[in-house]
Amino acid sequence: MSTQAEKCDRFLALHRGDSPLLMANAWDPGTAKLFEFLGFSAVATTSAGHAATLGRLDGGVTLDEILEHAAALANATDIPVSVDFENGFADDPDALAANVSRLATTGVAGCSVEDFARRDDDPIYPIDAAAARVEAAAHAAHGTPARLVLTARAENHLHGRPDLADTIARLQAYEAAGADVLYAPGFQKIDDIRALVAAVDLPVNVLALPGTPTVPELGAAGVGRISVGSGFNLVALGAIVDAARELLEQGTYGFWSVAGPAASARSAFR
Repeated sequence: MSTQAEKCDRFLALHRGDSPLLMANAWDPGTAKLFEFLGFSAVATTSAGHAATLGRLDGGVTLDEILEHAAALANATDIPVSVDFENGFADDPDALAANVSRLATTGVAGCSVEDFARRDDDPIYPIDAAAARVEAAAHAAHGTPARLVLTARAENHLHGRPDLADTIARLQAYEAAGADVLYAPGFQKIDDIRALVAAVDLPVNVLALPGTPTVPELGAAGVGRISVGSGFNLVALGAIVDAARELLEQGTYGFWSVAGPAASARSAFR
């Protein structure tokens, strides 16, 4: 197994390849192993997928639970694991830094921190406060022996504020604050994505959603990384829903027809 420092170095280097880093989002050790077996070079966690394994909605996982989850995935695979660390479970920059330091002890290669304040009336931190949080998180991530890769997320577009100019200003502020990767989930128009990439000097992550430009198109636009968020988890849950309804409502077993690939996938668990 690679050391944590080796995984961190490899993870950062993967963002500077000739094509975007394709990063699957795993929700348990089994899916992390599976994605490694299938050929992904890195995986991220998904906060929504992790919460679903506990029977909860996104945002319903505690700090201690996410730390335990991160350690389990990091120990399950030899490829880098980046943690969807939500908003870092703290408003205060010092408290956020302390939480990132705790996360660094789990063996992961990186994490993302959002500027989503988790308040319905005012969901996004003011830009100065958000940048101060990124600076504190970067100091903690980079101050560890392994030097975690920090992704700073601008959440405007997911929370009713589709303001390209403000998002660009935020990504630029987070770059200046010390982030390694930048991420503004929700943007899908190729011209907007090109504008985000052109405005900063760091790798930019794009969330693959229905209607998002293809991997070759995003690569041509200069995108450094593409992740799927909760997408693969929803695909898996959707297949289960279809199979369960068939059995309950029709009394038939046609769902076995889509189970074939799972047999070979079990090789990942050896």
